Amino acid sequence: MVTQSQDPKCLVVGNYCHDVLIKDDAVLAESLGGAVSFVSATLDGLSVPSHCVAKVGSDFAYPVDHQPLLIPSSKTTLFRAHFSSKISRQDRVLKRVHACDSISSSDLSFNSKFDFGLAVGVAGEILPETLEKMIDLCGLVLVDIQALIREFDAVDGTVRLVELKQTDFFRLLPKIGVLKASAEEAPYVDVEEARKWCCVLVTNGKDGCTVYWKDGDLQIAPFPAIQVDPTGAGDSFLGGFVAGLVHGLAVPDAALLGNYFGSLTVAQMGLPEFDSRLLEQVKDEVERRRLQCLGCHMGQDDGLNFVKPLDHEEFHTVLSKAK
Repeated sequence: MVTQSQDPKCLVVGNYCHDVLIKDDAVLAESLGGAVSFVSATLDGLSVPSHCVAKVGSDFAYPVDHQPLLIPSSKTTLFRAHFSSKISRQDRVLKRVHACDSISSSDLSFNSKFDFGLAVGVAGEILPETLEKMIDLCGLVLVDIQALIREFDAVDGTVRLVELKQTDFFRLLPKIGVLKASAEEAPYVDVEEARKWCCVLVTNGKDGCTVYWKDGDLQIAPFPAIQVDPTGAGDSFLGGFVAGLVHGLAVPDAALLGNYFGSLTVAQMGLPEFDSRLLEQVKDEVERRRLQCLGCHMGQDDGLNFVKPLDHEEFHTVLSKAK
């Protein structure tokens, strides 16, 4: 069980970005982006102490609670997300315009350890040796697969995905605790192979998510939401999931909390703002469940408990009412 001191529980690694949302060639919005911004916003909202390692260029102009490393000779990572009203599935074409410096293992020089590490790069900024350093520093490492399998067109920066087995990260899979992928990214992972080594979370938008581990799988219910902007939904999901683990929730309940924060995020444009009253209600319920589970026995995989609590559906009901 994770103790509740104010020492940073989570190490979050990934660069901040400048996101530009474009629909039919018209700019809809420009905002702070990068998975680290969405993850840290969720962790902060749920009162989970964290330390972020992110790099930005001299053009970075956003106020953030977790200060980045400034690289004067570089520009802040910039993405353009292109949407079209002609695409009924609301897919996006994502293009990396330029990227800030990579985060190296030497940027992770800490004297203390962290309970959880989150590798949440978006533009290829996390190197294999950086992930190895995180594995050394953190009790449980969670990785968003987009940090590992994205490649970028040399001409226009269009993002494409490659199979995990083709990357230098694949050898580290047995040392990863949790791997998160969207339904679109999952085919590049080989979930059936990956689940032998770690817990795999596959998010599927309005259909919730599925938790896979070596001995089973669970479908976790979604929360209805009117989608305004899908950007960052998976990042907020991961932040909510980790916050649940920090507060001692079983994996199914933590995944439900992740679904909840993902649904709050898609309903807003850009980085979400969470209502303080809502956050207090959620934190009170999470604390109640933490105290209730103090005597629970943990599962066998990295200390993760995969047993669905008997009142799991009740948790869903309480969260739904908080919205």
